[in-house]
Amino acid sequence: MPPLESFLSPGLLYGLEHSNLTCWVICGILALLSITSWAVILSKHFLLSRVQRANLIFLRQFRESNHPLELFQEREHHEFSSFYHIYHASCRELSWYLLGEDEPGSTFAARLQGAGRITPSQMSAVQTAMERSVAEAALRLEARMSVAATALSGAPFLGLLGTVWGLLDTFSTMTHVGEAATLAAMAPGITTALVTTVLGLLVAVPSMVGYNYLVNRIRGMVVRLDNFASELSAGFDRTFVDHRFSNEALPSMNGLGSPSMPAFTGTSSSPLPAAMHAAHVRA
Repeated sequence: MPPLESFLSPGLLYGLEHSNLTCWVICGILALLSITSWAVILSKHFLLSRVQRANLIFLRQFRESNHPLELFQEREHHEFSSFYHIYHASCRELSWYLLGEDEPGSTFAARLQGAGRITPSQMSAVQTAMERSVAEAALRLEARMSVAATALSGAPFLGLLGTVWGLLDTFSTMTHVGEAATLAAMAPGITTALVTTVLGLLVAVPSMVGYNYLVNRIRGMVVRLDNFASELSAGFDRTFVDHRFSNEALPSMNGLGSPSMPAFTGTSSSPLPAAMHAAHVRA
């Protein structure tokens, strides 16, 4: 196996050989950010792959079922499927309005056959539970993404901090040397200062690639969650909602009657009513 030095540029290797305590501290923080960021990116990648497979399995079972509540009655649990959690939350709300219970019992199928239909307003409550479950599933998919975003945004600035710090130390040292300061004397300090910027970019650029990949993938999964919720809502609406009753029409203006206005007495041209006009005269 070739040594590690063969993969490093001569300038970077030279800077690491002459690095000081400040450079090593910043490099250690950058290494910790990189390890944490990639741990989150890789774990999130495998989790999204598992969720996607579970969603496909559940979606196939749902579309092959004979009744919209068949999977809910069977109580088959799909832990990693976001579709399942949306389906289960909406079925619980629907079952409550249909049968008065939010979990299927032993007589669920028999009671469901004799149950009526729900009103559009009750279906709105089911859709609210569905939308809430979609939002919770989206939050679970986006969990811990802030760690990768922190490494992406903070690593370049941390590297720049190390560079500025190192340059200040180098110039401060050169003031004591005077006219004897040459490029050879300043090269170790400047190279060491630039090492932190290079390492910051090496941490940020791969994290940016991994972060953008996950963001695009999560965005696509959230869109599929919304599409599944729309499909589920449409199926529930066709099967369980009674649309025969329409809202009552507002009464016409003729039904409200004519408004009664206070009568004016006297021949006075004052716009005040008679009683108020008399009180005004007495005053």
